[in-house]
Amino acid sequence: MPTKERLYLFDTTLRDGAQTNGVDFTVADKLRVLSLLDRLGVDYVEAGYPGANPTDTQLFAEKHEAKARLTAFGMTKRPGRSASNDPGVAALLAAHSDAICFVAKSSAYQVRVALETTKEENLASIRESVEAAIAAGREALVDCEHFFDGFKEDRDFALACARTAYEAGARWVVLCDTNGGTLPHEVEAIVAEVVKVVPGTNVGIHAHNDTEQAVANSLAAVRAGARQIQGTLNGLGERCGNANLCSLIPTLLLKKDYAARFDIGVGEEALGELVHVSRTLDEMLNRAPDRHAPYVGESAFATKAGIHASAILKDPATYEHIAPEKVGNRRRVMVSDQAGRSNVLSELERLGVPVDKKDPRISRLLEEVKEREALGYSYEAADASFALLARRMLGSVPDYFAVERFKVNVERRYNAQGELVTVAEAIVKVKVDDETMISAAEGNGPVNALDVALRKDLGKYQPFISGLHLTDYRVRVLNGGTEAVTRVLIESADETGDRWTTVGVSPNIIDASFEALLDSITWKLLKEGAPA
Repeated sequence: MPTKERLYLFDTTLRDGAQTNGVDFTVADKLRVLSLLDRLGVDYVEAGYPGANPTDTQLFAEKHEAKARLTAFGMTKRPGRSASNDPGVAALLAAHSDAICFVAKSSAYQVRVALETTKEENLASIRESVEAAIAAGREALVDCEHFFDGFKEDRDFALACARTAYEAGARWVVLCDTNGGTLPHEVEAIVAEVVKVVPGTNVGIHAHNDTEQAVANSLAAVRAGARQIQGTLNGLGERCGNANLCSLIPTLLLKKDYAARFDIGVGEEALGELVHVSRTLDEMLNRAPDRHAPYVGESAFATKAGIHASAILKDPATYEHIAPEKVGNRRRVMVSDQAGRSNVLSELERLGVPVDKKDPRISRLLEEVKEREALGYSYEAADASFALLARRMLGSVPDYFAVERFKVNVERRYNAQGELVTVAEAIVKVKVDDETMISAAEGNGPVNALDVALRKDLGKYQPFISGLHLTDYRVRVLNGGTEAVTRVLIESADETGDRWTTVGVSPNIIDASFEALLDSITWKLLKEGAPA
């Protein structure tokens, strides 16, 4: 059996990914993500830009144990001064890192307009910066910014930048599609030219996703000879993001054209944690996971058409390009108004609802789903609400508690500091057995106040819901006018990491939200086996 070629993964979630609008990592966040990346088995982690901001400066002030090569990012020396007299280079050399990635212009236009210097001085900056890093005992990488546009403009100069970095001793010469506008066939052709002057075992690709081509461009570069891929978890990054490692890793491991040829250092066990890693990052950033993301999205292996569901149950490979379990995902055969018996039976089996396939109530349940979806309910995205509906029709769901009434008040007023604030207050009266509890709470909105009040005191059931919390809230107005119907989907999670979604429908958004909240708590109690 031929020896596989080594393909290296360079993760820049903590540096390039941190440029995503709304993303802000603390030092603790960065160390946690570093741990996740170590579990995956990436080779390099670019953790930040020391000297550029207090967080990154603090991170690199201490040495951190990691399997991956911790990499500091920064500029090559400025034109007109030596590397030893450049504060940016000094900050990189002082950082506790295994490697340094210098960003360097490789476009003649950028050198002339942005740096306002000469081609010769730019090449000297690349050469002297790399030599300074190597002299300090660091592995050097050069990220050739604007490389593909620069190559199209001035082929010889772009190649000179790459060659200079390599000849100075750079371990990796990384070709960056900075504006994300290059297409796969162009990437493959240009990288093929680069590897004629720099060995492919020293060439990397850094693709941005502005034309939705970053993953394709990365694979095109590998086909042409590049042996390092730079990307981020969940495709984070400025503008439209970077090449998504959550798509690239399983493609390289599971698609035979790549799996038979390359070793990427990520094992089968680590691949099985990919969904967990992806969603952990989203939770840290308080972002809702992309449900339609390849491989790791909730809908990546989902179908709701009855004829497709039947085929999937007989032969999963019919509509699934890989087994979802390989990346830690699962198959979802959704229940909706387009569903057939196969969808219902498959979902009941997954949810652990015992049922006889010949039970005539299955057909009635399917009809009930279709009738309710005509009213505005959506069970394809609300698995817990569907499970409760099914259990009520096919068996029973305990009446754990009864809500006798609730009240919500929203008031805009001046607080003690004279600031104008809006405060939501909720009161909920609940009966558990023969005991009545009245709870009040404030929240940053009426739904939040209701949620806090409802979960504040459920008597004997309080221990069962202590780890329950809401993770996502989505509202859709189904028709306009004075008789508008509102659908609310609430995603909940608990201390075990389990997630589930419930639905509520009403002309009143508060009423719809409360219905979804009730289902969420009831599902949690049922899941925990709480006594009736």
